[in-house]
Amino acid sequence: MGTDAIRVADHVRAHAAATPDAVALIFEGRETSYGALDAQASRVANGLIAAGYGVGDRIAYLGKNRDDYFGLWLGAVKAGLVMAPVNWRLAPPEVAYILADARPRLIVVEPEFLDRVTDSAATILLADQGAGHPLFADWRDAQDAADPRRDVGYDDAVLMLYTSGTTGNPKGAMLSNRSLLGLRASVPSAELPEWYRWTAQDVSLIAMPIFHISGSGWGLWTLQHGATGVVVREFDPTRVLDLLVTFRITKIMLVPTALRILCDHPQAADTDFSFLKTICYGGSAIPLDLLRQAIAVIGCGFAQMYGMTETAGTIIGLPPQDHDPQGSERMRGIGVPLPGVRVRIANEAGETLPAGEIGEIMVASQACMIGYFDRPDDTAQALDAEGWLRTGDAGRMDADGYLYLADRIKDMIITGGENVYPAEVENALYSHPAVADVAVIGVPDAKWGEAVKAIVVPVEGETPDPAALIAWARERIAAYKAPKTVEFRSDLPRNPSGKILRRLLRDDYR
Repeated sequence: MGTDAIRVADHVRAHAAATPDAVALIFEGRETSYGALDAQASRVANGLIAAGYGVGDRIAYLGKNRDDYFGLWLGAVKAGLVMAPVNWRLAPPEVAYILADARPRLIVVEPEFLDRVTDSAATILLADQGAGHPLFADWRDAQDAADPRRDVGYDDAVLMLYTSGTTGNPKGAMLSNRSLLGLRASVPSAELPEWYRWTAQDVSLIAMPIFHISGSGWGLWTLQHGATGVVVREFDPTRVLDLLVTFRITKIMLVPTALRILCDHPQAADTDFSFLKTICYGGSAIPLDLLRQAIAVIGCGFAQMYGMTETAGTIIGLPPQDHDPQGSERMRGIGVPLPGVRVRIANEAGETLPAGEIGEIMVASQACMIGYFDRPDDTAQALDAEGWLRTGDAGRMDADGYLYLADRIKDMIITGGENVYPAEVENALYSHPAVADVAVIGVPDAKWGEAVKAIVVPVEGETPDPAALIAWARERIAAYKAPKTVEFRSDLPRNPSGKILRRLLRDDYR
């Protein structure tokens, strides 16, 4: 496919032409039709072009979920720019690092996060009423509504999502039109798994944060198919239950932690969920007791989605028919590759291993990222010349093609659906004067799936307070990354080369 292939903004253009009055987005009482969304995007694009922003420049959004984000993103696409949403949950130093790395020309920010972008050289617009900067909506609506059609090519970046690395410094994964659209475009709809198909009659809940692929990608799937997306500023179970019923939502994407909160809500038992077709979940496997509870309370189909930022989201899925409330071997896995996705298990030399043997999960598909922004060495390490992406997850494949995770090569912790890398937390704690050595692991947690735990070797003669260490970390990294608990030891297990053996530490808690 070349530059004439259907690109991200083309879908909304087409729906605006065919069904201009159809509702694209609903947000806190405000409805936006496809015609209006397309016009908003064109106005944004013309404003960016008039300001002198060039093809490939970045713009950023720092705030919670809102409908305006999608008009802003589509406008950037129409002007040939790249959207970079920033995680509002990060600590100020982390936000500053990302903005310095991305070098956006324009930042749209919600007023409550404005103090985190004061050092930026970018033009700043406020997403809501506030002081000191122009309002985004006023700026947008003052622009011309003619579509400039300055979209970049099919293989050029349109979205950049920051993902943490083992070094603690996040990297901007660049996703192209092909990354976001190519997988579906290459396979007829009838050949897609039923749970993975969409129609214009679907109503989706966009509840996952838009700085994740689970938020931006889910929203794009909605708009791509001419469906209606109900945007939730942030997950709240009471609000979500009300919206599910009010708008008869058919598709929802959640992490297991959010699903448990939803099922435990007193209102859930009296809610009619008959209109809900599928709950897609990701971030971690669903515990068997939660599946049983969700089937009893909600009663729809459940599909596990495995993917990563670098694969533009879902590439492997465990379909509803494999969700057995009695438990099964397949329930322990992540499912089978989607049509158009190739998966192999490789050893350290990159050689493909036979069924049943554990190695690194390697994937190849049109969904893979272009690479990491301004990081050619990291890109080369993640993507080989043949397009195979290293996931960093260890796993095995059975004779039927089902995949099972064995471990996380990068020691990543998934807590409440958020990825936390031990090195980030360890770096924050190492700077404390009373910490001589530290290892961070994930330990089982009934609510969050995993909780961050720090195992600290104090400086000789020091007796640091666990609460003080946690507070120290929260000042330097996002609150969800900070340890929930701290344990003290006299030393940490290491291999002959000095590397901490986190697996041995995890075994103490499993």
